[in-house]
Amino acid sequence: MISNEVVEAQQRAPESRGKNEAIRIRRGGKIPAVIYGAGKEPVALTLDPRQIKKILNSESGHNTIFDLKIGAGQEKAMIVDWQYDPIKSSLLHIDLKRIAMDKAIRVKVPIELTGVAEGVKTQGGIMDQVLREVELECLPADIPTHIDVDVTSMTFGQVLRISDLPHGGKLKFLTNEEQTVAHVTAVKEEVVATPDALAVAPVAAEPEVIKKGKQDAPADEAPAPKK
Repeated sequence: MISNEVVEAQQRAPESRGKNEAIRIRRGGKIPAVIYGAGKEPVALTLDPRQIKKILNSESGHNTIFDLKIGAGQEKAMIVDWQYDPIKSSLLHIDLKRIAMDKAIRVKVPIELTGVAEGVKTQGGIMDQVLREVELECLPADIPTHIDVDVTSMTFGQVLRISDLPHGGKLKFLTNEEQTVAHVTAVKEEVVATPDALAVAPVAAEPEVIKKGKQDAPADEAPAPKK
């Protein structure tokens, strides 16, 4: 998805890397980052984490294509990797990729099922979604936020596969087209133990009681010798 968001970045010197430098950047309210791709050399950057969080929390998330401004230059970019502090939940580092709008790229997009299946509504089944995202290839401008699939007509036992997903001719699915996305299946019944089953069930052996004799008494508790 193309966004009007403009993320401003500052270029770092190639030698300004390492753990101590990253800590210094974060203390200053920024986060370290790197951008690569499009046949160009990687460039070390610093970014405002608030702008990155805004993009990650948007509807299209990390698939969002935005404008990255570095000094006087500007280019399209996408977030390809990010690291969070597991305790503070703060961003630690970002990897960005340069995007050429005229070249197809690979992305993973969520699959969302819409409607209530006939097999659920009238046949007592349940909808089991096995696959929640699909890998595809398309031009950057054609990246969907998610792929919606209407499952209203699905009956008991029917299977929805990758080959059944709508694509409009602009998307090339890379996931195996025979892979199951969802199916209407039976409700799993809970097995209840019957009296007969309980009667033949093995009885757990009682724990062996270990009797301690005098020989087991610790040295400092042994009886004093008779005088």
